[in-house]
Amino acid sequence: MASSSTHLLLLLLLATTLLVPRASSHDDGGAGKAVYTKVCDASRFEGAGLVMSRYPYCNASLPYADRVHDLIGWMTVEEKVSNLGDWADGAPRIGLPPYMWWSEALHGLSSTGPTTKFDDPKKPRLHSGRAAVFNGTVFANVINSAASFNETLWMSIGQAISTEARAMYNLGKSGLTYWSPNINVVRDPRWGRALETPGEDPYVVGRYAVNFVRGMQDVPGHASSSDPMSRPLKTAACCKHYAAYDVDDWYGHNRFKFDARVEERDMVETFQRPFEMCVRDGDVSSVMCSYNRVNGIPACADARLLSGTIRRDWGLHGYIVSDCDAVRVMALNATWLGYTAVEASAAVLKAGLDLDCGMSWIVQDGKPAMDFLTTYGMEAVRMGKMREADIDNALTNLYMTLMRLGYFDGMSKYESLNEKDICTNEHKSLALEGARQGMVLLKNNDNLLPLNADKHAAVTIRGPHAEVPEKVMDGDYTDCCPLFFCKCRPPCRYVTPLEGISKDVKIVHAANVTIYFGGINMHIEREGNDREDLLLPKNQTEEILRVAEASPNPIVLVILCGGGIDISFAHGNPKIGAILWAGYPGGEGGQAIADVIFGRYNPGGRLPLTWFKNKYIHQIPMTSMALRPRPDHGFPGRTYKFYNGPEVLYPFGHGLSYTKFRYELTDAAKGATVKLATAGRHCKRLSYKAGTLHATPSCPAIDVASHACEETVVFNVSVVNHGDADGAHAVLVYTIPPWEVAGAPIKQVVAFQRVFVKAGSAATVGFKLNVCKAFGIVEKTAYTVVPSGISTIHLENGDSSAPSSVSFPVKISFSA
Repeated sequence: MASSSTHLLLLLLLATTLLVPRASSHDDGGAGKAVYTKVCDASRFEGAGLVMSRYPYCNASLPYADRVHDLIGWMTVEEKVSNLGDWADGAPRIGLPPYMWWSEALHGLSSTGPTTKFDDPKKPRLHSGRAAVFNGTVFANVINSAASFNETLWMSIGQAISTEARAMYNLGKSGLTYWSPNINVVRDPRWGRALETPGEDPYVVGRYAVNFVRGMQDVPGHASSSDPMSRPLKTAACCKHYAAYDVDDWYGHNRFKFDARVEERDMVETFQRPFEMCVRDGDVSSVMCSYNRVNGIPACADARLLSGTIRRDWGLHGYIVSDCDAVRVMALNATWLGYTAVEASAAVLKAGLDLDCGMSWIVQDGKPAMDFLTTYGMEAVRMGKMREADIDNALTNLYMTLMRLGYFDGMSKYESLNEKDICTNEHKSLALEGARQGMVLLKNNDNLLPLNADKHAAVTIRGPHAEVPEKVMDGDYTDCCPLFFCKCRPPCRYVTPLEGISKDVKIVHAANVTIYFGGINMHIEREGNDREDLLLPKNQTEEILRVAEASPNPIVLVILCGGGIDISFAHGNPKIGAILWAGYPGGEGGQAIADVIFGRYNPGGRLPLTWFKNKYIHQIPMTSMALRPRPDHGFPGRTYKFYNGPEVLYPFGHGLSYTKFRYELTDAAKGATVKLATAGRHCKRLSYKAGTLHATPSCPAIDVASHACEETVVFNVSVVNHGDADGAHAVLVYTIPPWEVAGAPIKQVVAFQRVFVKAGSAATVGFKLNVCKAFGIVEKTAYTVVPSGISTIHLENGDSSAPSSVSFPVKISFSA
């Protein structure tokens, strides 16, 4: 989403004027007035002087496709065009009310966008609806949740958010379509939006997308259907921002003008993979295209990316929406092909865009600057640049989604949800548990943590983040102004680190133990702002060193941030005994931090991205999109999969515990052999390192797309807790391609599970790996192939102080 210095201030003004009558399907937005939760309500039609039975689109006995065809058939071309933007006018003439598409739910319901309306505690019931709601549950940011490596948690968070969303919809305060999650891979550690994403591994990002989307969308008993276009949806999620979007504003290179020059192999392997998983496995109902160009073409105008890939190849059952205001950007910022507003509007519709989100927070001539499709669509039709049939196709995708949501007929399962289902104790407990699971212990010399509250009756608290405003703990996309001079409506429960710690011990000026709360905030990393370096603010680094030197004992350092920070000065300093990464842990964050520090919760998180040292930023420009090393440029590569430069501060997957875990293979210790039948038709070439083979295999690799891919490798690993504390541990499974293959990843995550193990006990974790998915690599031709030869399955526990790893070979061969 776009942001600006006046974004939220203008939204607050607009919400009381233009926006209220358009809320969801609710004809009357005033507080205390009628709220309709479905279009096809006979009393609503009667109130408008219409007879509902006249309109087959309200006949619930007909298939959705027939009803949508009827609805669009009633509409004039002017009415059709007026519904191609996020502020859809509807068609009151035929009983179709306005609808506002833009809502956000990244880590809880957000007032970003014009649709979701929380009330002001000082002015209850200011907004539409029949009851006051001041905020929703604010979960930890996505980067925190990703660190848990817990798919069950990710789905549970999506389920909780969607429940609150349906409750808000019933109250007349929100829509049913949510433009979350953000599933862009963190390619560069300077990216300002790292906190919003699940990290740097495309497989992990994809699995997060699948689980969160399933939590947001799936109605129990309807996770799959023989007719996906009739499968009911609890709410509609949206995977964004497609594609190759991860530059916001870096030394004059901004997202509106940036042209991401991407090799096809990187596109398939990294930038598209999470989106493919989101569509194919998550069955997401929407994908958002991004501002940037990809190899010269705006993402929202690239028919190959939209119609060709998302809809045809992956089989999207839903709609494609632009980022706000990506179509305008084509004409006014990127000036692609010199297109006018009319030409840009026609181009995106032809490419496969269904809905245009506009810059509604910008006021021009006393009115919000609306999207391009509704503004210039009729002119495009009159000039012969836009087909009405293309408009019909777009509206079909939009209204089929709303049909599945119960927008027209209601959904009895969720009709009773109300304000009592928002900020419930269950949801607050889940937020607390999620924040705990995402904590990562980076350093713990001499077992400084956990602190014993009985032994340390008092502690000293220092640092700028000890008693922080909601915006620091909550991160971005909450019910909070993006500017620090604005006031936020707090989450339903908000616990600062100081408040959390003070429940266990006294806070005094000088104690034997000091806890320093440092890090960065939304001034430094956020949407629209990339980082200039990977360091803490200089004055903070200096203060930490002074505090540590003055303390009689080693201090505890707690870091709040999204992207990694080079804290080498702290990692190597014996006066800084423990370092805990807390991310941006949400409304329950202060309590979660205290639970970890005082040992009520044993940290089990692992970093979902690499923490590079600051010199990395001098080795490669942020605008270089290549993932693999570029020796000709001196570029060391990106992410743990390809980086081959000097040692990093903390590697991907790093994470300590208050106990010790080791791995033992219970079977397959001598390796596995897999033979795939090729019938001699689907062999592909491979690139090999020079001098590594005496002779090239007759069949170097098979094309995954042309193979049945039914073969599996099954194994069990015993996770032994040989320490003194119970704890959870995330088991990460990597595969390593044959060493002779050139350009292959160093290793790649192919599976993971989080398991709880009592002290002195062991837990057996089983894995079943599909050979094509787990051992497949992307060759430089951009084919995904399974290479012949010896690959390796590798597990490592993430604890550099007591490393444990196990590996075994898997020999793959092909037969005619």
